[in-house]
Amino acid sequence: MTPEAFNMFFSICIGFALAGALANGYQALSQRPAGFGLLQEGVAPRTFAAVPFLVFAAPFIIMRNTLRGMRVESRRFEFVMMATVIAGFWSMMSGTFFMMTLRAAGVLA
Repeated sequence: MTPEAFNMFFSICIGFALAGALANGYQALSQRPAGFGLLQEGVAPRTFAAVPFLVFAAPFIIMRNTLRGMRVESRRFEFVMMATVIAGFWSMMSGTFFMMTLRAAGVLA
């Protein structure tokens, strides 16, 4: 495995871990699962605060909704695969941003 491939794999793992931690932390505090419905509460400070949260929690929310839809609605394999690729790419991007932030802060070498 090349160092670049290992770095991207690590970014995907960090992105999914961060997304899961954020979504589960939100659910523990608010007693309801996080979802994209947070953006439909109208123009309010709460809605604007939900945007950065959803940017990093989206991979977990996408996969949770996809897997639930696969069981409940019997979604087709193609839809599930497409959602998995989108969530993986999104996770890679958010993990890369998180890793770059840790490097800039001096936490990582």
